[in-house]
Amino acid sequence: MDRTTRMVALINAAHFIDHYFLLIFPTAVLGMGVSFGLSYGELLTLATGSFIAFGAGSLPAGWLGDRWSRRNMMVLFLVGIGGAAILTGFSATPLMLAASLTVLGVFSSIYHPIAGAMLAVNAGDRLGRRMGLNGVFGNLGVAGAALITGALTQWLGWRWAFFVPGLLAIAMGCLFWFQVPDGAGVGPKKAGAARTIPRELVIRVFAVLVLVIMTGGVVFQASTVSLPKLFAERVANLADSAAAVGALVAAIFTVGAMAQLVVGQVVDRFGLKAAFVGVSAFSAPALLGAAFASSWLMLLCAGGIMVAIFGQVTINDTMLARYTTDEWRARVFAVRYFLGFAAAGGAVPLVSYLHDHAGGFTTVFVLLSALGSLVFVGALLFPSDRPTPAARLAAAE
Repeated sequence: MDRTTRMVALINAAHFIDHYFLLIFPTAVLGMGVSFGLSYGELLTLATGSFIAFGAGSLPAGWLGDRWSRRNMMVLFLVGIGGAAILTGFSATPLMLAASLTVLGVFSSIYHPIAGAMLAVNAGDRLGRRMGLNGVFGNLGVAGAALITGALTQWLGWRWAFFVPGLLAIAMGCLFWFQVPDGAGVGPKKAGAARTIPRELVIRVFAVLVLVIMTGGVVFQASTVSLPKLFAERVANLADSAAAVGALVAAIFTVGAMAQLVVGQVVDRFGLKAAFVGVSAFSAPALLGAAFASSWLMLLCAGGIMVAIFGQVTINDTMLARYTTDEWRARVFAVRYFLGFAAAGGAVPLVSYLHDHAGGFTTVFVLLSALGSLVFVGALLFPSDRPTPAARLAAAE
């Protein structure tokens, strides 16, 4: 295995860890009420700081990645997030729990701007495929969080749902340090695509991207955070325990994750516009259906939602990688995730309030459907792009 292949493999594994850790709490919360004496909505609100930090922390992380060391930032991410998870498992009061989750969010914010920049180096005409595969690992982490956390919470207690992955992340950080040399994932400082196309077109691309990042960020966060509780309420005839709910949520997340492989191929062979329109068309109808569905129909709608929101992540990351140069790439990715997760940070208190006080998940998903419609509008406004014959051939191989 050469250096680049080894680096990409470890970055993909780290993506699993990042998304896994962010979604331990929304599943573990189903077994935490007795420990803290709080309702679901009250407990979920304690994670608000974590999701805000996930977005805000990306800005200094991206700057340090470009100016200091991308390899060292990845090691800091893995060791830090593992330590924060262990600290969360020891929480004895709501204040300590909220603070620990916020620290976890700070370290988790490092991954995306750094990994996005490292993955874009030497990707060539297979950029969409590389981003799509990386997205699969991240969203398998989402699926694994629901499945494994549900099992650990039911059989060992919610604290072990944080202890076990925390120790594994620290071990992964040590492996990254020894296997990836400092300076890896940094490309030559040369002009890229963003300097070879008209200024007006670049402005249009990034205007659409900002719209999609802000609206799509809320849809992504609210949907993924809501799913465990939504399934507990709407598919109780199919799952009557935390472990069973976790297994169903994991299955739906896996469907969305696998779709990213297809999206990456479509981007490389047919262009960003075709992939963008096709993926975003799923979003609003599936979200609206989830507002009213139950049982098997609920599972079908949830699958459509995951295909749309996970596929969109691959498209957004490919856009940025294609239109930026390496010396600025980590910082541009940082701004992308700052905007997305700053908007997404409001999704947690929004879900909490609407669930407890304003019509439950029906209201939540009607609102998300409206936001999904805006994502589709953004896709229609995105400029057409056609891959070169060489790019089509490389994508087909």
